[in-house]
Amino acid sequence: MIKKLIGVFKFSLCAILIFQLTGCGTLLYPERKGQKSGKIDAGVAILDGIGLLFFFVPGIIAYAVDFNNGTIYLPGTSRSSLDIQDLKQVKFDPKHSTMASIKRIIRNETGYDVNLHESNMQIVKLESSQDMLAHFAQVLPVTQNARVALSGK
Repeated sequence: MIKKLIGVFKFSLCAILIFQLTGCGTLLYPERKGQKSGKIDAGVAILDGIGLLFFFVPGIIAYAVDFNNGTIYLPGTSRSSLDIQDLKQVKFDPKHSTMASIKRIIRNETGYDVNLHESNMQIVKLESSQDMLAHFAQVLPVTQNARVALSGK
C-alpha cells in the first residue's frame, strides 16, 4: 500500500513539474505566442507565482517561458511605437510608376535600398494613413523605425 502511495506521489510530482516547466500561459493561451509587450495577465502571473511558491526552480522557468513566448501578456494591449505624427507621407502617381521608380523614391526618402521582390516584402494598397496604421498593427505588433509611407495621388 505504501509503495502504491509513493508511486502515485512520484507520478503527481512529475506531472506538476512538467506542467510548471512548460509555463502556465504557454499551455493555457498558446494563441498569445509571439507577443512582445503589453499588460500582464494577472491570472497567468498568479499561476506562475504559485509554481514559484511551491517549486522554486520550475516557477522561475515558468515565468521565463511565459515572458519569452509572450503568453503572459493580455492580447491587444501592446503599444506600438508608430505614431501618425512621426510619418512622412510621399505622394506619387501609381499609374505611371514602375517598381524601379518606387525603389528610387524609397531610397531618396529613407536612404535605404530595398528589394521589392524579396519573399518577406508585402505591397498593399491602402486608402489612408489610418488604414496604414491598422495594417502595420496587424502585421507587426511593435513597428519600429517605420517613418515613410508612399501614397498614390
